[in-house]
Amino acid sequence: MSPASIQVATELSERYTRVRGCSIALTAGLSAEDMQIQSMPDASPGKWNLAHTTWFFEQFVLGQDSRYRPYNADWHYLFNSYYQSVGPMHARPQRGLLSRPALADVLAYRRYVDDALQELLTGDVPAAVLATIELGLHHEQQHQELLLTDIQHALSCNPLKPAYSAAIDAPSTTSVPMTFIPGHEGLVHIGHAGDGFAFDNEGPRHRVWLEPHALANRPVSNAEYASFIHDGGYREPTLWLSEGWATVQREQWQHPMYWQDDLASAFTLHGVRPLDPHAPVCHLSYYEADAFARWAGARLPTEAEWEHAAEHVPIDGNLLDRAPRLPRAASGDGLLHMYGDVWEWTSSAYSSYPGFKTLPGALGEYNGKFMSGQMVLRGGSLATPRDHIRSSYRNFFPPDARWQFMGLRLAQDR
Repeated sequence: MSPASIQVATELSERYTRVRGCSIALTAGLSAEDMQIQSMPDASPGKWNLAHTTWFFEQFVLGQDSRYRPYNADWHYLFNSYYQSVGPMHARPQRGLLSRPALADVLAYRRYVDDALQELLTGDVPAAVLATIELGLHHEQQHQELLLTDIQHALSCNPLKPAYSAAIDAPSTTSVPMTFIPGHEGLVHIGHAGDGFAFDNEGPRHRVWLEPHALANRPVSNAEYASFIHDGGYREPTLWLSEGWATVQREQWQHPMYWQDDLASAFTLHGVRPLDPHAPVCHLSYYEADAFARWAGARLPTEAEWEHAAEHVPIDGNLLDRAPRLPRAASGDGLLHMYGDVWEWTSSAYSSYPGFKTLPGALGEYNGKFMSGQMVLRGGSLATPRDHIRSSYRNFFPPDARWQFMGLRLAQDR
């Protein structure tokens, strides 16, 4: 191996250790029972998340070497998620029924794969394999966010309302008034520029035209969203998209997910806590974000407007490396909290960019096949690892999803 190749492999080995260790650290305060539960079909047990991310490295990296022996070949079926081209999988809504293998067995599985992969990195590793390992690490970081959002949902279903963590902040006492900052207009470029890692759906970089517009300097706050509720926002059908209004009626939504009926407290990773009126509102569906924007006489930004504005904003927000894990009130000047706190819904449907091509083989199933019926979110959240987010990052969820850390920033036409 050349000195440059050795350095790349060494740095990747160190990153692998950090990322895999972070996943375990996030589960340190959870019991085996906590790690087993699946509270809804969209969520997964913590134990399954730990096993699936390990399966990814075993399947797509180690499994390509004929000398590697799987830890347990029967587990391939259990921990495949949606990769149809590599074989069948256990039904997603039934992951909580997998009492076996036990958590201790899953942790042993992780150690087995970690040892094999670290040994691999001591040899002459082709660039394509290194790229797949990097993809696997970013995949694991996505599941670190899911570990937190999924356990929050599970604990919220417990009548005792137990906390994931006891550490909390006192509510903020000051707020930054909402103002609108004019955005660039005309022909601009968006999409990943080609330096460093990016998912396939972030490119190619391409041209878009921006009409005159402005973005709010900060996300919408709890107090502002409470005003929408008190003004009858959940009772006024003219504010809602047709499918959104049908969802509100069917699900009997009256406030954001995890808000208590007193509209003064919410269930968080730290248990039921008073709402900070100045912190970003969280756990909203796209439908709720869109309805609030209409009520406020504004709209949601397009993902192109958001990305072009965020390209020159430092990635220095309330992200996974900071605790406690609660949205925090904005402070300062300019565009605030573009990264961290809450993912921000955009008005853009999730679709391919011009010239988009999926990754070859089974990894092509990672993003491209979900480009239907989803809306784009930007900016990361309080559960997003700092070295995982960037201005071109495109998150996506169905418009009725709200168990993730989802909020909104307003935009206006000019």
